[in-house]
Amino acid sequence: MDPQSPWTDRYSPTLEDFEIIARAAFETLPDGFRGLCDDIQISIAEYAEKEVLQSLGLASPYDLLGLFQGVGMAQGASEVQTGQMPNRIWLYRRAILDYWVDREETLGAIIRHVLIHEIGHHFGLSDADMEAIEAEAD
Repeated sequence: MDPQSPWTDRYSPTLEDFEIIARAAFETLPDGFRGLCDDIQISIAEYAEKEVLQSLGLASPYDLLGLFQGVGMAQGASEVQTGQMPNRIWLYRRAILDYWVDREETLGAIIRHVLIHEIGHHFGLSDADMEAIEAEAD
């Protein structure tokens, strides 16, 4: 092992590190797009909860990198109901790290991709729309 390698003294990014990366990624999004996301909270967890995985028909917590929970704009998000939970995007640290290991992308790029994809669910966007937003964020 090369003792001069920048990896010799690195630890796996924490939940707090992921939050910092996600907030920085959010700031790179186009202003108009970002401005429509004021009501969305970004949360980081190790894995999706068992109930979430079951509701999506997923067997492994590594199968879900992120999740939008709430009422999307396409479903009438502008009409907030009493007692309604806030719109939230979940980023799942361990699943994202596992995905990252097999890719030739930076961790920041993957987190940004998952974040844009989940925000896209809030807006009811197509995959092509999300790809265009991601390209503009680059």
